Amino acid sequence: MIRPDELIVDLFAGGGGASQGIYQATGRHPDIAVNHDPDAIAVHLRNHPETEHHCESVWKIEPVAACAGRPVGLLWASPDCRHFSRAAGGRPKWKAVRSLPGVVLTWATRVRPRKIVVENVREMLGWGPLLEDGTPCRARVGRSFNQWAGRLRGLGYRVEWRELCGADFGAPTIRTRLVIVASLDGSIVWPQATHARLPSMFERPWRAAAECIDWSLPCRSIFDRPRPLKDATLRRIAEGIMRYVVNADTPYIVLAVITGCGGRTGQSPPRAASSPVGTITTKADQILVTAHTAELRGTGIARGLNAPLSTITTAGTQQQIVEADLSPDDLAGAERVAAFLVSYYGQGGRNQSLERPLGAITTRDRFALVLVDGVARPITDIRMRMLAPHELARAQGFPATYDLTDGGRLSKTAEVRLIGNSVCPDMAEAVIRSIFHYHTTEERMVA
Repeated sequence: MIRPDELIVDLFAGGGGASQGIYQATGRHPDIAVNHDPDAIAVHLRNHPETEHHCESVWKIEPVAACAGRPVGLLWASPDCRHFSRAAGGRPKWKAVRSLPGVVLTWATRVRPRKIVVENVREMLGWGPLLEDGTPCRARVGRSFNQWAGRLRGLGYRVEWRELCGADFGAPTIRTRLVIVASLDGSIVWPQATHARLPSMFERPWRAAAECIDWSLPCRSIFDRPRPLKDATLRRIAEGIMRYVVNADTPYIVLAVITGCGGRTGQSPPRAASSPVGTITTKADQILVTAHTAELRGTGIARGLNAPLSTITTAGTQQQIVEADLSPDDLAGAERVAAFLVSYYGQGGRNQSLERPLGAITTRDRFALVLVDGVARPITDIRMRMLAPHELARAQGFPATYDLTDGGRLSKTAEVRLIGNSVCPDMAEAVIRSIFHYHTTEERMVA
């Protein structure tokens, strides 16, 4: 365990994901937090008021002076990952950003933290020299990383690393990161997964993205928009609707109350379309809704709401919620949806114009029909919106009490950026509990 006289330091603290995980594991806020971003420091201060904050470049903080002679039990560092990550594509890399892990060596040399944890993207393992044009030298991939790890070992640290997924430790996101642990005092114990996609008797199922969705938020129809969606986007939406709604054995269905302008209030427990409706009926002010998430960048993978959310980005545009309204009344809407699905998904029908009349659709095609309790209900509208910051924060694993808005001062853009840059608190908690031998409530009860 971390001794009372030992300091906890969070470099590159950001909005405080790692700090929250440290608090959940130890009951202590970090003693020192460093970040150059005023917004990040403001949010961190609001949630970790006991911490000493430094709004400075990590290179400007002198470790000995900052620690004032006190020993350091834990140094957590999450350097900027942009110029390691594949998300940057083939763009030139910045040597200054790629050298940020070097500050860990400065702290290791000057104040010798008992444990060091470094979190980054898995591509950090390939950290190496750059060519004159700013692209990585393929012949020397990983050389800088190996030298960096070798320097830590030369200072007496045992160094190990693993890739850890947030979903394996209770966060409803599959965000996967490289975690490097350096220890001065013996072997390193890695955390055991508490959740799994296919759980054994010792694990729980992965948490679902559905837990994060706020059904009261307006969700706009994909039709009749001032700026029509691009064909690639419409095709991805159609493919997701067919996979997770029309052709799914158990589509995710909720009962929502209409509040106007696409807004909803209330939500019934999620249920399979094949299970009895019971007391749930569709009234004039109620509607059955099926939903999934769509990723409209990169490979454009759709995901069911029973699975964790994909990795959250700083732009917040990666994940969208797609809703399909089910109603026996709006047949005109059903015809429009059927035309859309045939146009963007139907065999041989991808080039059909949405303005042209749709030919006959047989029951075998099942376009725009979803079976609920054995009754074929037509999809009458398809809606889509970006996930809100508080939904993304839930997916990242932040508790509902964590304020990422700085009391409402920050814009949604700034809030999403902090979330996308953050560490999953659940994963950080698991790492700290394991390497410092803290026990969970369940483990204490068993003991």
